[in-house]
Amino acid sequence: MLLKTLETNPYVKLLLDAMKYSGCAVNKERHFSCEDCNGNVSGGFDASSSQIVLCQNNIRNQAHMNRVVTHELIHAFDHCRAHVNWFTNVRHLACSEVRAANLSGDCSLVNEMFRLHFGLKQHHQTCVRDRAILSILAVRNISKEVAKKAVDEVFESCFNDQEPFGRIPHNQTYARYAHRDFQNRDRYYSNI
Repeated sequence: MLLKTLETNPYVKLLLDAMKYSGCAVNKERHFSCEDCNGNVSGGFDASSSQIVLCQNNIRNQAHMNRVVTHELIHAFDHCRAHVNWFTNVRHLACSEVRAANLSGDCSLVNEMFRLHFGLKQHHQTCVRDRAILSILAVRNISKEVAKKAVDEVFESCFNDQEPFGRIPHNQTYARYAHRDFQNRDRYYSNI
């Protein structure tokens, strides 16, 4: 499943290209680890080893693998470009979790329907906030109030930081467009 995700998923292909462009090329043998995990966690980014851990016992299907790898690669991208202080600054963690929830497809309409979450007005933003808070609570021993405060403090700027996609890729078609735009960025700027 991982190999298929790395080779075919447009979200992942764009993130891999962006990381390589930023000087942080990803090697599947070195930067991915498939392990059995406790609880219902699907994956994580280990900043100390720059490795993505995939919870093979909790990833249910190819679509789930795609989302988990995309989510964790967004953390890896943030680690590469922004030098995130994961362990001591909860606002840094909150920002990366907001970005991952926003850009990975975690809050897509289809996923929200499977969770039986429905809403019209600003539903995507509500989902991103909720998912970011849940992710923080999964990796940090802090209260929900502290996690919510951290997300609220960084939400606007981090929600609007759509790098490297340049847009919120609501589905794979938008992710393919974003990948194409990323690949053509130098050609565009050289003509200005």
